[in-house]
Order: sequence, then structure tokens, then C-alpha cells
Amino acid sequence: MTFEGLAFQALDGLASASSLFFVAAGLSLIFGVTRIVNLAHGSLYMLGTYIAVTLVTAMGGAGDAFGFWSGVLAAALIAGVIGAAIEVVLLRRIYVAPELFQLLATFALMLIVNDATLWLWGPEDLLGPRAPGLSGAIEILGREMPSYDAFLIVVAPAVLGLLYVVFARTRFGALVRAATQDREMLGALGVNQALLFTAVFALGSVLAGLGGALQVAREPANLGMDLSVITDAFVVVVVGGMGSIVGSYVAALLIAEVKALCIGIGVVGFAGFAVNFSKLTLVAEFLVMAIVLIARPHGLFGRAQVAVRGAAEAEAEMEAPIRPASRALALFGLAVFGALLLLPFSARAFPYALVLGVDVLIAVLFAASLHFIMGPGGMASFGHAAYFGLGAYGAALLVKWFAAPMGLALAAAPVAAALGALLFGWFSVRLSGVYLAMLTLAFAQIVWSIVFQWQEVTGGSNGVLGIWPSAPFDRLAAYYLLTLLVVAVGVWLLRRILFAPFGYAMRAGRDSPLRAEAIGIDVKRVHWLAFALAGTVCGVAGGIFAFAKGSISPETISIGRSIDGLVMVLLGGVGTLSGPLVGASVFAVLQDFVMQETEYWHALLGGIILVLVLAFPSGLVGAFLRLTRRRRFL
Repeated sequence: MTFEGLAFQALDGLASASSLFFVAAGLSLIFGVTRIVNLAHGSLYMLGTYIAVTLVTAMGGAGDAFGFWSGVLAAALIAGVIGAAIEVVLLRRIYVAPELFQLLATFALMLIVNDATLWLWGPEDLLGPRAPGLSGAIEILGREMPSYDAFLIVVAPAVLGLLYVVFARTRFGALVRAATQDREMLGALGVNQALLFTAVFALGSVLAGLGGALQVAREPANLGMDLSVITDAFVVVVVGGMGSIVGSYVAALLIAEVKALCIGIGVVGFAGFAVNFSKLTLVAEFLVMAIVLIARPHGLFGRAQVAVRGAAEAEAEMEAPIRPASRALALFGLAVFGALLLLPFSARAFPYALVLGVDVLIAVLFAASLHFIMGPGGMASFGHAAYFGLGAYGAALLVKWFAAPMGLALAAAPVAAALGALLFGWFSVRLSGVYLAMLTLAFAQIVWSIVFQWQEVTGGSNGVLGIWPSAPFDRLAAYYLLTLLVVAVGVWLLRRILFAPFGYAMRAGRDSPLRAEAIGIDVKRVHWLAFALAGTVCGVAGGIFAFAKGSISPETISIGRSIDGLVMVLLGGVGTLSGPLVGASVFAVLQDFVMQETEYWHALLGGIILVLVLAFPSGLVGAFLRLTRRRRFL
């Protein structure tokens, strides 16, 4: 690759950074003021594209410059109105909830918006017209660049400059900056926080909608835009520093340039090996994020976030001290286990019961392992599926390449997951909050990329096929009982660890790290080992999953599976040990039955989750415990 070729690729990267900056800037602005971790922000980007296609086409398309640009701006404004409505109707009710519950609510909203888009515009991709006057190309460095890409290169810094003027020179900007530093003090000074939050959310939504609307001439509108862009936007915001608009622009440029240069470099020979840098584009942003967060824990321009007092008090209220199970609860658990042992006898009447039972049990172990570090450990993970996938692939590849017996393959699953958790956990536990969660996501995506692209070993996108249980577990009833036994032992082991000295040390490090260090507890080491333990148990669930399904694919390590795990834990309740067990069971059953009922099952599932979040902010089990405590004192 010549210098001119690399320079041209760098210019092309600037165009890609433009739309990413709009989404990331809006997300960073909203988080900086409201502290909402808004997964639905990508939905506003997607709506911006769909609405722009509809308006631009209706207003004359490529033949009418006024109609085209009016449609783009109108789409951005409509996205802003939708965002303001979301803030007033939904998010205003959960500002004092912990960040992870806000995440769950906005995830449910994302599911609803996606299916609403499917209902309004259909499943097919929609192509928009080219921008009037910008449909050609200009010659740069001996190559042709689309005129529209050159336009986008100019638009992003222009918007950045406009935002700087707004935030540095206006009263609104001063209020936004003050709210970013201490929103409670701002309220004490008489500022209408509700109105300010709505205005900020509307502005952030306009930026997201504008980013999507500007894509109308570059790519078709499709239903996968929301999840793909929100993932990239979160990476940009975290790399730049939460709440920093300038940081978002610099991070968007950095990531876009790294991707563009990887494409430009292509295949390079090194020490007798051919390295294909273009394959790194699938994971380049996550590699950048991992490197930046390891070097700068709060991003390039970020600072440690000031805790929001209302949210902190709500979280403390939900996080009552975990106590050993009462005698009544222990007897109830034994009764449930006994009932599950009898489930195979219902197989003739309900043949699907055992299949669903295996799925629910695997979900329970997955959620219990995630809760181990989220609740008692205080470490939110957005990439827990990495250890599930490592366990599944560790077992499956032993069977595929070495014809290993089922017992050896299942024993190898937690070992593979433990090795990954030890490596990734060593870096992750040095961070906290959203930064820790995003670093775990980065590591999970790196694992996914390796599995997806190492086709010679892992089978690539096709995965590994033909991984079936051996006798006597080739019968569904026998495999169900094996799964039940393994899950019961795994859950019991996690529980025993929590009430051992190690578990108390882990909780001490979560609640008061300085005091824990003062009495001799190595908090980072304890949390690292806890991270590894959780990954190991999760790997067991992955190994069971591989043999239950008979095959695995890169979807096993996808972002969606990690989000499902978060939903399970939060749905049941973070503050109780039985919460993840109940949440996983409810979520798995809901997902299974809702999918059979309607084409728009995402929206129905999202609606159910949203109702549960608003009605039971401490989770299903947490709400039940509160109710029993109130009755006890009446």
C-alpha cells in the first residue's frame, strides 16, 4: 500500500467518523447530565434514517435539493420530539434508579421501537435517493472520493464547533455543564431540573436522528442499525470519556481511522506469516477501547463521575445485606429441587417440558454466575457471554478435533472459561462502573471475532456441528437430570463461597474498598479471583449448552446473549441470591412462549420487561421480600 493510498483511506475514515460522532455526542451529552445509560439511543438513529427516507422520497428525492435537505432536518427534529416524549413518559420515572435498572428499561424500549419500525416500514431494507449536487465524486490524491463523503467530513467539525459555542457561550450551556458536575446542587439553586433534562434529551436525540438521517444517501435503512450503532457509540463515548463532547469527536476519529487504515494495509507478510489486517475491522474499536481503558481508566478526556445521591440512596435501599437462607426458604428450595426431579415423569404428557427445562436450567446457571460478580462483587459485566462461549467451544472443539468423550469435554469447558476469565479479569477489575462494564464487552467482542474468523479451527460463522451427548445421556430425560445436578451443584457452590471468608472479603471490597484495604484485604486480588470463579461456573453452563443443542455458533458469544444475562439478573433482583434464579426462569419461559405467539415478539417481550421494571424496580424477588416485610410489621 502506497502512502497516497493510506492517506486516501484516512480521508475515507473521516467520513465514517462523522455519523458515529453525532450518535456518540448525543449519547455522551445525555449521560453527562441525566446519568442514563440509554440503550435506546441507537433506536433514535435508526428512526432518523427511516423517517428521512420516507420524507426525502415524498418531497422530491434527488431531484429537489430543498426537499432533500428539508427532509433530513425534519427527520432529525422528529427524532428529537420522540426522544423528548420518551424522557417525559418513561425515563423521568427512573432517574433515581440504579444505572443498571435504567439500562434494562432502555433495552426493553429498544425492543419495542425495533418492532414498531418493522410494523411501520416492513422487513425490507429501504434505499434513499442520492443527495442533490453531491452524487458525483472528486479527485483526491489520484483517487475518486464520493462528494457526499467529502461533505460529511466537513459537517462533523462544523457541528462540533456549534455545540462548543452553545455549551461555552450560552446560559443553557452553563446549566448543562453545572448539571454534569452536580445536578442536585443545581436543583437547590432553583433550576427546573425536569425541563433541563427534557431539553438535553431532546438535543441528544436530535443529534442521533441527524446522524441517521445523513446516512440516507450512504446506506439503506435496516432493522439492525440500532444495535450495531449503539455498540459503536458506547465504545466511542467510553474511549473519549463519558460526558465529553470533544472526547467523542476525537474517539470517533481515532476508531474510524484505525478501521480505515486496517482496510488500507490489507495483507502483510511478517516473519513468514501472512497477517490480514482487514479482518481486524470487526474488532478494531474494541481493541482500541481495551488499550485506552487499560492506560486511562476514565477515557481520553474523561474524569471520575460524581455519584448521584438520589440514585446512590435508591441502590443502597435495594442492596440489603445478603443473609443465609432461613429454614423455611431452605425447605422451599428442596421442594423445588424435588419437583424438578419429577419433571421427566411429565414427558409423555408434555414432551416439550424437558427441552424447556434444560434451557431454563442453563439460563439459571449463567445468570447465577453473572450475579456473583454483579451483586456481591459490585462489578457489572457487559461481556459475560465470553466465558459461556469459551466453555461451549472448549467442549465442542475437543469432541470435533480429538474425539474426546463427553465427560472429558465437559470437564474442559470450565478450564477454558477460567483461563479467559483470569486473563480478562486481571485488567477489568482495575476499573469500575460503566468503564469496567465496557472493557468486559471489549474482551467479549475480541473472543467473538477470533471465533468468527478462525474458520479452519472453529468453523467460522457455521460453528461446530454434531456435538451430541453419549450414552446414557443421549436420552433427553437422562440429560435433563444431569443438567439439573450440575446446575444445582454450581448454584450451591457459588452460595457457599459467598458465606465463606472469601465472600465476605469480596463484599467488603465492594462496599468500602478503602476500609477493606486498611484491614489487610487485597481488594483487587479478591475481585480478580471472584471474576475468575464466575467465569469458570459460566463455562460449565456453556459446556452443558453445547451438548444440549448439538451444535454451537459465534452467536453463543454475541452481545445479545450478554444482554440477556443482564436482563435475567435485573429482572429477578440484584440484591438477593434467589433473584437471578427467578429472573432467569421467568425470562427464559417468557422468551420461549412469547416468540411463539406473534411476529412482533420483541415488542411484546420488551413491553413485559418494561412493566416489570416500572412496577418492581428492585426485581421480582426484591418486590416480594418488601411485601413480606411490610406485612410482618403491620
